Amino acid sequence: MHNRRDFLRAVAGAAAGAAVTGGLAHGAGSWLAPQATSPRRREVSVGGRRARVIDMHAHCFMPEVAELVKGTRLNPSMNDRGLVLGPERLRAMDERGIDLQVLSNHNFWFYPAERDLAARIVELQDEKLSQWCAAHPDRFVGLASIALQHPDLAAKQLERGVTQLGLRGATVAGDVEGEPLSARKFDPFWAKAAELGVPVFMHPQSAKYLIRDGALDGNGDLTNVIGNPLETTAFLTRLILDGTFDRFPGLRVCASHAGGYLPSYLGRTEVACQVRPTANCANKKPPSEYLKREILVDSMIFSEEGLRHLATQVGAGQIVYGTDMPYNWPDSLNMILGAPFLTDADKHAIVGGNLAKLLRI
Repeated sequence: MHNRRDFLRAVAGAAAGAAVTGGLAHGAGSWLAPQATSPRRREVSVGGRRARVIDMHAHCFMPEVAELVKGTRLNPSMNDRGLVLGPERLRAMDERGIDLQVLSNHNFWFYPAERDLAARIVELQDEKLSQWCAAHPDRFVGLASIALQHPDLAAKQLERGVTQLGLRGATVAGDVEGEPLSARKFDPFWAKAAELGVPVFMHPQSAKYLIRDGALDGNGDLTNVIGNPLETTAFLTRLILDGTFDRFPGLRVCASHAGGYLPSYLGRTEVACQVRPTANCANKKPPSEYLKREILVDSMIFSEEGLRHLATQVGAGQIVYGTDMPYNWPDSLNMILGAPFLTDADKHAIVGGNLAKLLRI
């Protein structure tokens, strides 16, 4: 297995349709020739025009939060040192050609916290994230962490994060300790997101409340490979069929991991409300319509055919570039840039234009 630096060099090579500035090697196997000095920042162009690359799916952790919860039953496990922001993150972004990252917390270990402690955790996490973004305004923006187990508090935290700390939206899991976010108790939060006109980025937690314990144990890291897209699928489908998007016009949700399985098997969801007498659907439009407006998905699909199908189902205007940094997944940037079924305008939109509009960058 190649190390992380080698991996980043490999995915930065052979930039189909892209212009590369600096010392990055081109072509297959370029990872075999490590460079003695750090490469200069990659610059991406599409159709002869500079493309600003914005990464929606990037994670971080503020170590001060771990100190705050010492001695409590909460465990903010940090299983990758790359989650703590520093010069290495900027170097990795430069190698890949990422101009700006949208930072979020992806581990919702604080959902069980009682109200007072949850308030202090989120306050510290969001303040530290805001400070990092303010120190690097041309490279980072942030999404608020919110204590969604206390929906009224979550609404206030979102408003503070956006109006006082300069954050661009919020990040949530697919459920709160097993309770779906389409439940009416969470309406104060959704109402605030719609009122502020900011997106909500959803990141799953291995579908641990959707399947029985041990069902995905064994080889293949199935809790991640199957569990994460499964949770994303259930989350989006419930928001649609339970009427959450209809109750809050203007609400925008961005789903990680290419929207899970929903775009891939949309047909069954599309007809369920028509043919299943027990469906009791509350949505006012066909499910496919929400994928064309209210729902955005990231580009973590990993195959050209997958990207083609995703663009067909949701449209290039609803896809945003995402990496899952610092985790070691294949980078979709070159696949997007080289896709023969996308126009130059589509490519500009996916790698950064859609997010610039959504996040008001």
